[in-house]
Amino acid sequence: MTFLMAKTVETKDFTISEGLLYALIGFVLVLVVLIVLMGFIYLLSYIIRKFADRKKSASATEEPAAAVSPELAPGSSGSVKLYNVDERTAAMVMAIVADELKTPLNELKFISIKEIDEEEK
Repeated sequence: MTFLMAKTVETKDFTISEGLLYALIGFVLVLVVLIVLMGFIYLLSYIIRKFADRKKSASATEEPAAAVSPELAPGSSGSVKLYNVDERTAAMVMAIVADELKTPLNELKFISIKEIDEEEK
């Protein structure tokens, strides 16, 4: 024969001020845990960054200096939209504009080139 012994749990009524105090303690506890986690993440990222910097500096000293590619002049990027103009004519127009402006072609940026008929003027 088995006897089960059960203990009854007594409930206590809280006043509003006690409830607010417990809620405030809970919020503060959650914020403290979040701040500790944030500090832990920052610490780990700092350590990983230091190891990565050491690895980069070690590999940079091993590579020869001649392997560095020369810096290219800034040029026009993207594509030129051509409207009723073939590529050869557009290239000649770009060359003429660069010559007239006395500016290197790689310093000019052409967005679009369009042929204008006499009727459209």
